[in-house]
Amino acid sequence: MKTILVTGTAGFIGYHLTKRLSNEGYKVIGLDNINDYYSTELKHDRLAQLGFSKESLSDDKLIESTSKENLFFIKTDLENKSTIDSLFENEDLDFVINLAAQAGVRYSLKDPYRYIDSNITGFLNLLEAARHHSLEHLIYASSSSVYGANTNMPFSTSDNVDHPMSLYAATKKSNELMAHTYSNLYDIPTTGLRFFTVYGPWGRPDMALFLFTKAMLDNEPIKVFNYGNMERDFTYIDDIVEGIVRLIPKAPEPNEEWDGDDPDPSTSFAPYRIFNIGNSSPIKLMDFIGEIEKQLGIEAEKNMMPMQPGDVPKTWADVEDLFEYIDFRPQVGIEEGVKNFIDWYKEYYN
Repeated sequence: MKTILVTGTAGFIGYHLTKRLSNEGYKVIGLDNINDYYSTELKHDRLAQLGFSKESLSDDKLIESTSKENLFFIKTDLENKSTIDSLFENEDLDFVINLAAQAGVRYSLKDPYRYIDSNITGFLNLLEAARHHSLEHLIYASSSSVYGANTNMPFSTSDNVDHPMSLYAATKKSNELMAHTYSNLYDIPTTGLRFFTVYGPWGRPDMALFLFTKAMLDNEPIKVFNYGNMERDFTYIDDIVEGIVRLIPKAPEPNEEWDGDDPDPSTSFAPYRIFNIGNSSPIKLMDFIGEIEKQLGIEAEKNMMPMQPGDVPKTWADVEDLFEYIDFRPQVGIEEGVKNFIDWYKEYYN
C-alpha cells in the first residue's frame, strides 16, 4: 500500500482528492491547519465526511479516521517544521501532494504576511523534509494566476510568467522556482499544477459560484466585476481530481532535449514539470451567471463594478501537453457542474 501525504485536506480540492485516494486503496495522511480564512464549520464538515470529528482533533496529533482504516489526519501548520519533519521521519511516505496554501487573490492585498508564512515558508519545510527522504513524486498546487499580465491566449506552460498581478500569484510562481531548485539539487521529482477556477460541491465560499448562489437565494444583489467583461476557464472539481490521480505514478524525468539557449519553462534538465489543469473552454462571466439563474430559477440583481486590483480579465488553459502525458482532458461543462453545485448547496444549507 503506497502512502500519500495530502496537505490542505480540509480545503475544497484537498477534501475531494483525499476521499478519492482513500477509496482507491492508498494509505492517506491528511494535513490541515483549519484556519479561519473562510468558514471553519465548512472545513470541519468536510473532515467529518472523511471520518474526523471536530472533537477528535488536537494540534500536532495524528489520528485515524472512524470510517476508513487507511485514512489519517493531523491538524498542524506547514510552518511547523518540527511536526513536518516528524511526519517524514515516522511515516514511510511515497508521495506528497501539497494543496495547502493561503488562497485568494484579493485577500493577499489585505494580509500579505499570511501568504509568505504559508505559501513560502510552509512549502520550504516540505521541500527540506523531502530532500532527506526518498519520495517517488512531489506534486504541488500552483495557479493560473501566475500568468498575470500575459495576454497571449490560451495560456501555455511554455509562456513567460514573470509579471504577476498579486502577491498570491507571486508566491505560486515562487513555489515553481523553489521546486525546480530542489529537483535540480536533490533529484526530487516535482510536478506543479496550475489550476484554473475550480468549482463544484463543497467549494470555497469566497469563489464566484458560491457568492452568486448565496446572494441570489438570499434575494441580494451580486457583484459583477469589470462590468461583466470577464472570462474564466471554469474547471469542475472531478476533472481536477482525475488529473491529479493520473499524475501521481507518472513522476517527471529529466528532459534530455532541454536547451539552455532556448529554455522551456515547463520542463527541465532536472526531474521537473509544470502543467495547466483547466477546462480549456473559457466562459463569459455573464453566461456563467445566466447558467446559475437558469438552475435556480432566479434572475439576479446585478451591481456592475470595475475590475478589482490584482485581477485579470480572462483565463484560458492550453492543456495539450497534459493530455499527451496522461491521456486525459477535463470534460465537465458548466451546465452539469453548476447544477451539481447548486444541488449540493441547497442540501447542505437546507
